[in-house]
Amino acid sequence: MYRVCFVCTGNICRSPMAESVFRAQVAEAGLGDLVEVDSAGTGGWHEGDGADPRTVSVLAAAGYGYGHRARQFRASWFGRLDLVIALDTGHLRDLRRMAPTREDAAKVRLLRSYDPAADGLDLDVPDPYYGSLDGFEACLELVEAAGPGLLAAVRTALKEHTP
Repeated sequence: MYRVCFVCTGNICRSPMAESVFRAQVAEAGLGDLVEVDSAGTGGWHEGDGADPRTVSVLAAAGYGYGHRARQFRASWFGRLDLVIALDTGHLRDLRRMAPTREDAAKVRLLRSYDPAADGLDLDVPDPYYGSLDGFEACLELVEAAGPGLLAAVRTALKEHTP
């Protein structure tokens, strides 16, 4: 099993959105039995809460399934994860600092680094929390755009991990 965890700040907007989208992309690619998709936040403020209603609304409007409870990312998880996907450079920095080993730190990547159309200078998925529904819709577009590149990277990794 190849394990991917998306991480944002509170695990109620961006990372659960990325989790839902990527889980659907993995299933559509026929890799659901080989890839486990999860999400968490760098902070624990919303632990146990459902996703922001605007996240749920945008996902539902786009036809994505959903079920989520927020939780905080723990350093101990690195050992069981293959890839930790940060939604912005702040999360990337925090997660790499938290990583117990250099190998664990190397597992952390920015989501938009998998989007060939992304501007290499700004790879953040902006936090939509304090804005309007438009920000959540824009967030979904960025998440969806990075999905095919991330899926290709996961396929490659699966081939390398399969004897």
